[in-house]
Amino acid sequence: MQDKHLQNMKYGTGFIAALDQSGGSTPKALKLYGVTEDQYSNEDEMFDLVHEMRTRIITSPAFNSDYILGAILFEQTMDREIEGMHTADYLAEKKGIAPFLKVDKGLAEPENGVQLMKPMPDLDDLLKRANERHIFGTKMRSVIKEANAEGIKAVVDQQFEVAKQIIDAGLVPIIEPEVDIYSDDREKSEGMLHDELLDHLNQLGEKDYVMLKLSIPLVANTYRDLMDHPNVVRVVALSGGYSREDANEKLKHNDGLIASFSRALSADLNVDQSDEEFNEALKQAIESIYDASVNKE
Repeated sequence: MQDKHLQNMKYGTGFIAALDQSGGSTPKALKLYGVTEDQYSNEDEMFDLVHEMRTRIITSPAFNSDYILGAILFEQTMDREIEGMHTADYLAEKKGIAPFLKVDKGLAEPENGVQLMKPMPDLDDLLKRANERHIFGTKMRSVIKEANAEGIKAVVDQQFEVAKQIIDAGLVPIIEPEVDIYSDDREKSEGMLHDELLDHLNQLGEKDYVMLKLSIPLVANTYRDLMDHPNVVRVVALSGGYSREDANEKLKHNDGLIASFSRALSADLNVDQSDEEFNEALKQAIESIYDASVNKE
């Protein structure tokens, strides 16, 4: 199954759905979905509600492998079931979609214009569980806020250090050093990030495969050459705070770059929609993101 997912991830047409809001961002995700904090009284109830939301998305007829190559899950989602199957098995077997797992524990405090990932002391155990749950790959996020050479190097150093641990566990890591779209020196940051990524890619072993998840660059096709690197399976883009319309428009100008959107995917979904309304809203979102990922200007 891993080889099949790898081939599809490298050559397939479509995009990756990001369904991995974690503890800190779950209340915001639920609020956007129309579930307010007074509708749950503890964390368990909150996670039950967000799993209901994700289950509704994943089981929708609109959510299928004609448009979607992979889906990124939160740890709790990996451990839960959909229609009697573990979520990753449901995605792979019922939908033909590769399951990914968010493995980072959130962001450290800002330093040198960036936010590194918090330590992940239990990563080996988590990767072992991910393999047991038939996860294909992982995702981990850092943030770059300023064009600080020391900070950007630290972000990429950390990402690739952890990526090697993930590769050794037999999984494909998505490396996500997000550049804040509101930063004043964003173009400079993206140029520096490009060079650091290329340098680190060139140091990987022949069979060390990674994916990159990057902010849609200010200068179109900034990362185009990275897509052709022999160690890169795919380069995907986060929406980064853009509306779906804006993110799609910017994505279209970047050859080979496909979406991995979260908020931009689920923004029009609401708990009070009928199944027909929900499925139609999801279908429209999925088709528009697919179109921006596949049809370039």
